Amino acid sequence: MITILGRATSSNVQAVMWGVAELGLAHERLDYGHVYGGTDTPEFRAMNPNGLVPVLRDGDLAMFESCAILRYLAARYGDGGAFWPADPVARARVDMWAEWGKTSFAPAFTGPIFWSRVRTPARDRDEAALTRAIAAFEGRLDILEGRIGQGGHVCGDAFTLADIVIGHVLYRWFDIDVPRRPRPAIEAYHDRLKARPAYAGHVMISYEPLRAKGA
Repeated sequence: MITILGRATSSNVQAVMWGVAELGLAHERLDYGHVYGGTDTPEFRAMNPNGLVPVLRDGDLAMFESCAILRYLAARYGDGGAFWPADPVARARVDMWAEWGKTSFAPAFTGPIFWSRVRTPARDRDEAALTRAIAAFEGRLDILEGRIGQGGHVCGDAFTLADIVIGHVLYRWFDIDVPRRPRPAIEAYHDRLKARPAYAGHVMISYEPLRAKGA
């Protein structure tokens, strides 16, 4: 059975769990990281020397990095359809946008906005930096809006791995208390994601356990 090591409140764990559920794979998830600890043991560091979650175990394989895990699962257990296409050109487009989600979209939100608003006490916040970060993230949303306008999902009409890497960020973006520009196309896209049982079950999870005292 596939085992995912990582707490349910980790956004990167949520992305992997969403993918596992979409693929219909038998699995178990074990709580590691944050209040659960367990990431500094020699056994865990042998699987991920960074001491971060998620970690995937599948038979003799242990691996880290959420995007790499998703691609592995799609390659081994997927059917080569739209989720992660067998055709190299179609797959390249999905991979390109998934990488954008991982390296450009999510980092522009998680650290400078989510951590600033949720995981930092109000007295310690840099409101000017938060304002700049929101403006920068709105620029990423402009790009996403352009993509969504070309179809119902990031890579066209079909749901793909790229939607997981990008879409899991949107739950927190629309939920936290920050000013946002109206974006009907992205809001409708987010509504489509929320209608997916795997999204509702693994991404729409309270992040209150992560909230700093006084945040």
